[in-house]
Amino acid sequence: MSKVNTSTRPEARLAKGFRDIEAAELRGLNDMTGKIRDVYERYGFEALETPAIEYTDALGKFLPDQDRPNAGVFSFQDEDEQWMSLRYDLTAPLARYVAQNFQGLPKPFRRYAFGNVYRNEKPGPGRFRQFMQFDADTVGAEGVAADAEMCMLAADTLEALGVKRGDYVIKVSSRKLLDGLLSAAGLEGDENAARRLTVLRAVDKLDRLGIEGVSQLLGKGRKDESGDFTKGADLTPAQTMGVIGFLERPIAESANDPAFRAGVDDLLQLQKICAAAGYDETRIRLDQTVVRGLEYYTGPVFEAELTFEVKDDEGRPVRFGSVGGGGRYDDLVARFTGEKVPATGFSIGVSRLQAALSLIGDKKAKALGPVVVLVMDKAEIATYQRMTQALRNAGIRAEMYLGSSGMKAQMKYADKRNSPCVIIQGSDERAKGEVTIKDLIEGAKAAAAIKDNKEWKEARPAQFSVSEANLIQEVHKLIKLHQE
Repeated sequence: MSKVNTSTRPEARLAKGFRDIEAAELRGLNDMTGKIRDVYERYGFEALETPAIEYTDALGKFLPDQDRPNAGVFSFQDEDEQWMSLRYDLTAPLARYVAQNFQGLPKPFRRYAFGNVYRNEKPGPGRFRQFMQFDADTVGAEGVAADAEMCMLAADTLEALGVKRGDYVIKVSSRKLLDGLLSAAGLEGDENAARRLTVLRAVDKLDRLGIEGVSQLLGKGRKDESGDFTKGADLTPAQTMGVIGFLERPIAESANDPAFRAGVDDLLQLQKICAAAGYDETRIRLDQTVVRGLEYYTGPVFEAELTFEVKDDEGRPVRFGSVGGGGRYDDLVARFTGEKVPATGFSIGVSRLQAALSLIGDKKAKALGPVVVLVMDKAEIATYQRMTQALRNAGIRAEMYLGSSGMKAQMKYADKRNSPCVIIQGSDERAKGEVTIKDLIEGAKAAAAIKDNKEWKEARPAQFSVSEANLIQEVHKLIKLHQE
């Protein structure tokens, strides 16, 4: 008998920066996206789905390392040697869609979309190369009222997801303010485009790196804890001080400076609209430290930030910060059409927000698994399957055990599935026209208080018999009890 060459077997490994998502988390994601969708549709947005892959030139190069097709985005060439890329956000594909269908669309065009996006960037703790976003965009509305509406939408969405007032804030600034600063620093012109982008991305890291880290990125560069060096914008000390001073200065102090006047006027008008609709500064607040990193923003930019602090499993403080953001991007469609098409949008980082919500105060119980009908007698498989199907037809998640193990292993299986209960019918129960329902959740609690196996066998906690006719009714009652 020939030996198998083990050296040719592929190693079962996960690609760096990606992760598997299992059932409980997926159910949570579905619940979240349903609630977000409800809010977005209440605001009048309609669903739109675009492909995960676009031509690279259609997506544009708004991420770092613009000279390399594979930097920032995952790209490849098709059979015609055309560069294609996985989308890095949902906004760039929207711009392509609008440009391609402009004549037939209602204006303003209001759409929402959600799905995974992909970034070929350095992964880290909680930072993956694939993550889900949920966007809403208004295309064709020039006034700041559309931007104000995005901020209100963001606030309402967070509250619909269970984030209490006071535990979040929508921070708003304007790209016009920073453009004015960059202009004052002498970073105008095409030759400084890369340095401007580096500055924007450095300032966008203020929450994470603080003033010192941002100052390093504005200057020569910064070495992180792993030893990796990030090249900076190479600003002079005076230029760096100018940017930092701007970030630390209240917006009101920039109102009389011509370089910042247009941005300040927009923000004050946005604040007035939000206040009139009942969104005060505790929910939507002007804050010029907000600088979204993507280069395509042209006006107001906003960021949804969670302000509470929680403890992780090891008792360490965790603050999530930004869980969504967006802004005005009036030039993105013009890349295709040559004509300015005003647009604004907001995007929720669904994966990041879900991680934050899982740590809020009273953690929600793990979602219940299916009811498991045990197979006590293989000759009665058809009976067990009929019983299982009756549960399903009554709207109860249920499955018959399909393995080949005995009762003890079947019980362990049901425990691993987080089943609320198992259904048992041996020859004695069948003769009496009954089934035994074992409540696994209550049983686990009771078993914890029982000292030995003998006592457990005598007590048989959380186990009761019902007639077959009452099976569905009793299972419904048990599941409802554990969902409350």
